Amino acid sequence: MIEVMRNAQFKVQLANNHIVIAYLSGKLYKNNIKVLEGDSVKLELSPYDLTAGRITWRTK
Repeated sequence: MIEVMRNAQFKVQLANNHIVIAYLSGKLYKNNIKVLEGDSVKLELSPYDLTAGRITWRTK
């Protein structure tokens, strides 16, 4: 993750250097899991818009 934006959105850089705007999944948001800059995360990408995704897991 490279940047925290407003409204619980994040800029995430993928392994192939593409940048995606992502938001937290329901379980991360509900359980108040903190995601900070520099954390590595797992994403689900939208098949319709490859610049949008959802963060489903935070790794340490």
